[in-house]
Amino acid sequence: MYLRQEKPEDYEAIYVLVKAAFETAEIKDGDEQDYVIELRKSSRYIPELALVAAEKYEEKKQANAEQENIIGHIMLTQTELVSRDKYYDTLLLSPLCVALSCRKRGIGGALIKESFRLAGERGYSAVFLCGDPEYYMKYGFRKASEFGIINERDPDPEHVMAYELFPNALKGKSGTINIL
Repeated sequence: MYLRQEKPEDYEAIYVLVKAAFETAEIKDGDEQDYVIELRKSSRYIPELALVAAEKYEEKKQANAEQENIIGHIMLTQTELVSRDKYYDTLLLSPLCVALSCRKRGIGGALIKESFRLAGERGYSAVFLCGDPEYYMKYGFRKASEFGIINERDPDPEHVMAYELFPNALKGKSGTINIL
């Protein structure tokens, strides 16, 4: 398994992967695959922070021809934290998915760690998401409410989470985030 930036020729495979992966998700809207398309069209899209996990396999029809299966995907896009009339560029993790047959192999964690490394190199300070606390707390996420941060769209606050890309990045920055 290896990680790399998504490419336009991956978009169809990513669409299928996201749709299938979210069919079993506890927290979902049902249109996550279309949401990915909309994010790519937006000014918030950061191509360097949209990654895939892939595995190579040999094509039996052609000697020595290698193909790959995309088995995981993560996308971090730009969002803003509004704190006391100040705006901070932060990131939204949405979506993260792994093929059903490849779960429990550390692929999601690898995608999270690599995307966070890249985000930190680009100077971002924090990542937000709406997701399963049991899963994301394993990777250091905390409830956004612990920082005094709420989602202005107000889904269940138990599922709105934050991760500081460097220590105390959110200290004193209570406010609102817009998680769609």
